[in-house]
Amino acid sequence: MSVSKLRFAVMGFRHGHVYDACHRIKGRADAEIVAACEEDAVTRDKIRAEGRVILTHDSYASMLDSVPVDAVLVGDYYAKRGSVILEALRRGKHVLSDKPFCTCKDELNAIQTISRQNKLVVGCMLDLRDQGVALEMRRMILNGAIGEIHAISFNGEHPLLHGTRPAWYFEEGKHGGTLNDIAIHAMDVIPWMTGLHFLTIQVARHWNARLKEASHFKDCAQVMLTMDNQCGVLGDVSYLAPDNHGYALPQYWQMRFWGSDGLLENHNFQEILLYHKNAKEVKSIAHPEGRPGGYLDAFIREVRGENAGLHLSSAECFRAQHLALAIQDAADRCLTRVPLA
Repeated sequence: MSVSKLRFAVMGFRHGHVYDACHRIKGRADAEIVAACEEDAVTRDKIRAEGRVILTHDSYASMLDSVPVDAVLVGDYYAKRGSVILEALRRGKHVLSDKPFCTCKDELNAIQTISRQNKLVVGCMLDLRDQGVALEMRRMILNGAIGEIHAISFNGEHPLLHGTRPAWYFEEGKHGGTLNDIAIHAMDVIPWMTGLHFLTIQVARHWNARLKEASHFKDCAQVMLTMDNQCGVLGDVSYLAPDNHGYALPQYWQMRFWGSDGLLENHNFQEILLYHKNAKEVKSIAHPEGRPGGYLDAFIREVRGENAGLHLSSAECFRAQHLALAIQDAADRCLTRVPLA
């Protein structure tokens, strides 16, 4: 028996990540984009000039009123996403959003409540899980390749690209914080890769270092956490990568897992290195092909009611967003030793 296509409406194109989901939806036989809206006039003109997508509406409410859809794909600026998601959920629509999908705890709580009440799926484009390196490192760690995990460090150093990034990044009230923006990926993959859970935020800090003309924008951010086996986690997700290197530096995403039996690390999700206590030589580990678009496939499966063995579930998306907002709040309010429920 054929399955009807899942009908997506796209709301907002003010971050380029949304185009990945659009491209992948168009490549599927079980999903389609039936409407697309951009409310910002400048962005609308740019999209039409580029011709990458066909815009059908300039009003979100009008789009939802006039076009039957099953799900809304959200790509607007960060601080707007929470209200966009809530409106979709109130109208009985599932939601797939770029990360982060909101910038304050009240919105997150409301999103969780309404999605639960209306039995709707909220997915997020947490695509580090889709990398072949991440999949293999997870398999190795869970199979005990380096024993018990005692310490983890991660870097998510990004180029600032001021003047190239969308201008809203640097407008007060629209970005919502560097930790919430970038560290959400680490908050997702570290528990997934280790089977451990975050217990305490020891300290989180953010500050303005480079972009003096926008002093409110905290372009540097670091965090220290403890996991439930007392494993310590140190992370840096600052916008300190030299712009001319773009995203090519190994520190763009770099993760190290120190275990009782050795060290496992990767550099920009291109390779895996194993330093085992029983070997003098470092070992380069082959890794499988990734799962490009795994976040989208998992979302569609969950909407269809296939809850077993999901690559990424809505519950995991909520967990990652909760943790990201918690560390952002700790940095905003200079809190230390914050317990995580």
